[in-house]
Amino acid sequence: MAEEQELDLSNSDVVTKYKAAAEICNKAISAAVEASKDGAKVVDVCRIGDDVITKEVQNIFKGKKFEKGIAFPTCVSVNSVVGHFSPATDDTTTIKDGDLVKIDLGCHIDGWIATQATTIQVAAGGVATPITGRAADVVAAARTAFDVAIRLIKPGKKVSEVSDKLVKAVEPFGCQLVEGVLTHDLKQYVIDGNKVVLNRPSPDQKVEEAEFEPNEVYAIDIVVSTGEGKPKVLDDKETTVYKRALDVEYKLKMKASRLVLGAISKKFPMLPFTLRALSEGEGEDVSELKKQLRLGLVECLTHGLLHPYPVLHEKGGELVAQIKGTVLLMPNGSDKITVAPQQPVETEKKVEDAELLKLLNTGLKTNKKKKKGGAAAAEGEAQ
Repeated sequence: MAEEQELDLSNSDVVTKYKAAAEICNKAISAAVEASKDGAKVVDVCRIGDDVITKEVQNIFKGKKFEKGIAFPTCVSVNSVVGHFSPATDDTTTIKDGDLVKIDLGCHIDGWIATQATTIQVAAGGVATPITGRAADVVAAARTAFDVAIRLIKPGKKVSEVSDKLVKAVEPFGCQLVEGVLTHDLKQYVIDGNKVVLNRPSPDQKVEEAEFEPNEVYAIDIVVSTGEGKPKVLDDKETTVYKRALDVEYKLKMKASRLVLGAISKKFPMLPFTLRALSEGEGEDVSELKKQLRLGLVECLTHGLLHPYPVLHEKGGELVAQIKGTVLLMPNGSDKITVAPQQPVETEKKVEDAELLKLLNTGLKTNKKKKKGGAAAAEGEAQ
């Protein structure tokens, strides 16, 4: 009997699928960035991101009998909104010039997930216009912390070595890491794996110590605030993004609840989705689902059948930036496979800590090739 192939990065097919998902992610986030203009409705920008993913996955791996599509629905969170804002179709929230906009989304091919987030400041000149003021400080802080994280999340390093350095990375910018944000490992159909980094140390939240290993994949997620970084849920009704809690079973009593859970299990059995996507379409079944949706959700949530992604808020007037990327821990070093449009940042603040600067100057790849003439290149030398 043939040995089963390893389902991790040691399998070239898995790497190919991760990179294909990332390429679609990159297209989707670019389209959402382009659509984030003065007067644009947030829901329309969310739709654009989702539509790019849905359309692009149809063009690859044609004829293959595996699933592909949205791994995390497009969320567009503005200014002090920390994340997970993907509103209902009738929501009228719009984007204005000067707004700091976080765009977060994900794509999967056969369950292999690429996810990313970026932050832009809306301007008439688009992303060619530099970010300035406090917005520049918070975006620069998030980018710096990401650059630190990607150099620490690598084989041989430990979870406990990361968070203190992230705190140091954002301090020079007069900003704070947002509490409760986690960097997860990714596995097939698993967007929130068990190996996690808690960005900001907290007495209320602990994570298990672990060592990073070759062939793992991480969604490095950095969220930074000009405020205290202690976000709150202001209204549970704002929550529209959910995921089926696969480890929980319960026999629902209400017909409406069974209808809703049945629709979720059919359309989005394992990965996050929006209520908007759940109830889109035509026909009697969809019409009935729309009527019963809110009522049916209550019992599903009460008994833990769904995991909510609440809309979190920093204090009004503060600004929040997010940078997220998917990173493959390959044998020759770390490979960040997601890329978003990069808006210039103008800030006088910068990292001056010698240890951090040394870390930031190291490369992500390791050079293990032998030089001509037989002299071996130093293993682990940064390129």
